[in-house]
Amino acid sequence: MSAPRRRTCWGFLGRVPYAEAGALQARLRDAVKAGEGDEHLLLLEHPHVYTLGRNAVAGDVLAPVAALADRGIEVHETDRGGQVTYHGPGQLVGYPIVNLSPDRRDVRRYMRDLEETLRRTLADYGVAAEARGGDELGMWVGGAKVASLGVHLKRWVTTHGFALNVTTDLDFFAGIVPCGLTGVTMTSIERLTGARPPLAEVAARHAAHFGALFEREMVPWQEPQPDAAAPPAAAPPAREPHAPPA
Repeated sequence: MSAPRRRTCWGFLGRVPYAEAGALQARLRDAVKAGEGDEHLLLLEHPHVYTLGRNAVAGDVLAPVAALADRGIEVHETDRGGQVTYHGPGQLVGYPIVNLSPDRRDVRRYMRDLEETLRRTLADYGVAAEARGGDELGMWVGGAKVASLGVHLKRWVTTHGFALNVTTDLDFFAGIVPCGLTGVTMTSIERLTGARPPLAEVAARHAAHFGALFEREMVPWQEPQPDAAAPPAAAPPAREPHAPPA
């Protein structure tokens, strides 16, 4: 008799600011580490933002921070692997907060499994994508990259994840060196097929593939909203904005 599947809550949260999504990941990760909360698969999109991974270098962002701010593009340093990438409207971002213990304590296997969930999701839309193997993580269609990966693990609990270009404005990738790959071409489901599937639909398809491959029971979830009758929390003190490395 097979063991029961581990419960993983998932939901499409819509458009969420990057810092807010980071705080939510941290809260859910800490609960999983403490054995006090379910695993989660957060699926969402971000407003325009460039994020710098642990391996990012100064030249990965091609414009001054002030100029980016004028265009409504935020810049955030992160603790994920990889270099710099773009997130924005029309891109499905996935943040699995799962515990790889005891049976999946293999980082390379985890990355390959994430790539496989994306391959299956893309196939649902008629896109034949493949992983390249080695250190070039992500999903490719010919010489163009359609999805990127970058993760962080702490005591085998995962955060961060993937970004899949669905109807993304690909011009925003021109402001960076995506994933540190000079001259790389980025693509999307829309560019490859002409279709514009809703992100919520793509999210549901991905969640189903994630559950099948990771052997999880996928349970619909929506982040609890604050009690409207409760008094508002005090605002934190203002801080100076944090700029990326110059």
